[in-house]
Amino acid sequence: MKICEGRVAIVTGAGRGVGRAYALMLAAQGAKVVVNDLGSTAAGEGADLSPAQQVVDEITKAGGVAVVDGTDISDFEGAKGMINNTIARFGKLDVLVNNAGILRDRMMVNMTEDDWDSVIKVHLKGTFAPCHHAANYWRAQSKAGNQIDARIINTTSASGLFGNIGQANYAAAKAGIASFSIVIARELARIGVTVNCIGPRAETRMTEGLREKTEEEILRRDPEWIAALVTWLASPASKDITGRVIEAWGFGYSVAEGWTHGPITEATRDPLEVEQGLRHIINASRFNAGIERDMWLNP
Repeated sequence: MKICEGRVAIVTGAGRGVGRAYALMLAAQGAKVVVNDLGSTAAGEGADLSPAQQVVDEITKAGGVAVVDGTDISDFEGAKGMINNTIARFGKLDVLVNNAGILRDRMMVNMTEDDWDSVIKVHLKGTFAPCHHAANYWRAQSKAGNQIDARIINTTSASGLFGNIGQANYAAAKAGIASFSIVIARELARIGVTVNCIGPRAETRMTEGLREKTEEEILRRDPEWIAALVTWLASPASKDITGRVIEAWGFGYSVAEGWTHGPITEATRDPLEVEQGLRHIINASRFNAGIERDMWLNP
């Protein structure tokens, strides 16, 4: 049984890496897929539609249905056109997977304004813009009396959830996407749209060379481990799951529980009285969660 039979999905950044794996698995499970990819370098430079076309060719050769879309999803009107063109071509939209991204890694003191602006624009605005236009389509459909069973699946990262040196721009964008997803999940629940956020750990061109990896890690970083989760979340079976941030790779899936209220001390209006209580609750609290692998190997 194909769990996404008849559904129409957009996957941004689907020409390579995890986005490619999402598009292929969604199509294999019966979805019609819009393969969006500007085809830029990992740093966001240039454009080339051939990676997206290769994915479409692979899908159609296997008997599926897919089309290329070269929209810059960080362009507000461009994102609107992508949503509208999908609906015009296939008659509807059921699933939006926001995956496109770039890297401009530098220590913060060496980061240029363009390094910051480009990464924030592609990741954060490039998630907001498609979500905005897709949600307005679903809201109009709901107001017209149509039953909606739609999905938004956004992309965060371990860097955004836990912090990683040299990625202040990327981490800020990815943390923003996680919070954005939780908020809009609450806003869109009433019209039948679920919103979840995936934190993938995969071996792609964006992670190559960051550090040495064991053979086991390379295997467990195959994008198909993540694609299976995304495809299930895109299906009708996941309609009761929303507002979740889920880390995913071959070592397992984990719900990221986010910020929680820790130890509390009494407040004061006197700055000279702050230290004792504050030091007490800091010493009583846990350290911030990290991106270490130990928890996955010994859960």
